[in-house]
Amino acid sequence: MKKKTYLLLLVLASSLILGGCGKDKDEKEEEISPAFADPVIQVVTDEKSEPEEVVQEVVVEEETREGMYRSELTNEWIDESLRDQRPIAVMVDNEKTALPHYGVSEADIVYEMTNSVANDGVTRLMVLVKDWESITQLGSIRSVRPTNLMIAPEWNAVVCHDGGPYYIDAYLAKDYVDHFSGTFSRVNNGKAREFTEYILPGDLDKNFDSSKVSRTYNDYYPGAHYIFASENNQVDLSSDAKSMNASSIQLPFKHNKSRLDYNPDDGLYYYSEYGAKHTDPGNDNKQLSFKNLLLQKAQYMVYDDHGYMAFYAYGDKGTNQDGYYITNGKAIPVTWTKQDELDITRYYDMNGDLITLNTGMTYIALVPDDIWSSLEID
Repeated sequence: MKKKTYLLLLVLASSLILGGCGKDKDEKEEEISPAFADPVIQVVTDEKSEPEEVVQEVVVEEETREGMYRSELTNEWIDESLRDQRPIAVMVDNEKTALPHYGVSEADIVYEMTNSVANDGVTRLMVLVKDWESITQLGSIRSVRPTNLMIAPEWNAVVCHDGGPYYIDAYLAKDYVDHFSGTFSRVNNGKAREFTEYILPGDLDKNFDSSKVSRTYNDYYPGAHYIFASENNQVDLSSDAKSMNASSIQLPFKHNKSRLDYNPDDGLYYYSEYGAKHTDPGNDNKQLSFKNLLLQKAQYMVYDDHGYMAFYAYGDKGTNQDGYYITNGKAIPVTWTKQDELDITRYYDMNGDLITLNTGMTYIALVPDDIWSSLEID
């Protein structure tokens, strides 16, 4: 009896051992799919849990003002009635004899560029104005150059000038170039006739009424140029690794020695030339000032021995050029591109991103590449 009991226990122990070994083998060979993994068991207790915190996204709405919109040239608030009105691009004489300038301080954008390789590289201004009916006197008006007729179409601007060399003829013949020439008022200011032409109230109305030139943007308008920051969230270039201090900018224009000085109290750059502040008697002698400065290094061609010239403002020789963007006391290097006359000039930082401008008036200088190294930014 004892022997039978012993054998029975031995058989039972062996079966248990073999069964256990078989289970280990199966687990090693079988790969458990995550889809069939053990479920997570949630233990429910009688304790009251804290309510989840609800995070609400704050949506900042763009400010609106009844009857107004933000200008595509400055991002400043202007009357809604001006939304589709084309700007004018006025050729303003920058010889010392032509000073003082009237109305320039009321512009939206001011271009300065070398007008001739003669006469120490005298510059001329091209002044863009959206709300041109609000200015009582603008000028004095002088002749236009090919470079201006390469740039004005990107704004769909109507060029206001008084003639020019025959090099402009091919540009004036293009469908997307609209202009008024020599059709403005003469003001007796005691100077030679060439310094007496100004745009006065009613002059532009007569020009538009007597021509087929549209007052409003036409099919050639390429759209708004810039990305703007609001007044309450201004661009701070100091965060750019390439930024430098820019309290004063001395342009390398030998003839008039243009200069811009930063005022930290109002965040503007004030323009001087010929060793004096540029003031506007048509605007309570206000000094010309800007929020943004764009400086472009540009190659150029010379047409003849008289010094007539043109910048490569677009195309192979006008793309990927060097420059600077300056605002709020800081400057960063940029590159600029423009593919053709209707294409918008784009400015990129060293990361290849389009720059953002601050709200306000902008100064743009085209500087000949052979004097670019004389540009001083301090």
